[in-house]
Amino acid sequence: MATSIADRAMSANEAACVTGVPLKQVHRIIDSGLLGAAAKSRKGSRFVLYDGLVGLKLAHETTDTLTLDGRRRLVRYLLENPKAGAARENNVSVDVRPMKGQVRRGLSRLARARKMIAADEAVLSGAACIKGTRIPAHDIAEMLANGDGVDAVRAAYPSLAEAQIEAAALYARAYPRRGRPRRGPFWRSRKPIISSEVDLRELPPSR
Repeated sequence: MATSIADRAMSANEAACVTGVPLKQVHRIIDSGLLGAAAKSRKGSRFVLYDGLVGLKLAHETTDTLTLDGRRRLVRYLLENPKAGAARENNVSVDVRPMKGQVRRGLSRLARARKMIAADEAVLSGAACIKGTRIPAHDIAEMLANGDGVDAVRAAYPSLAEAQIEAAALYARAYPRRGRPRRGPFWRSRKPIISSEVDLRELPPSR
């Protein structure tokens, strides 16, 4: 039986996509120990257990209103009482029901994206592509990141539906391309040589 996305630990990138917490803040919250045993490290990678996702969001959303110790106590209460509708600590109570709803929706979106993207060694050397196509998900994400809108992407790839484009963008955030970023086109790395005049004697002889 395939493991449900909600039944396993999530990488920091997956957790950021599901909760909407910026990746840099995910790492900071884990570093601060706010998630306790709900955050794990394995082979140099960090993971957040499913029960820790709402705690992650709670820790992020209370950054500007509570001290570090206050946030830690609230998150601990929530982890010890996962069915609670609010996290309580002394006179402080935070409604976590909206956060739980956002996490559930984030999990659903990521699960749909995983179903719409596939990696097959026989297609583009195993690059993650939108199912039924040879279009890499990360290429679509890079177009969007570079300022192209959905309409521009659909103009370049008329066969894609908007849902496929959104799935590609989400998938690429949750599962970044491995290795060094690809270099851009040669023409983007070249700078024009500006000169007000050219000495014809410096030109190579014609053949």
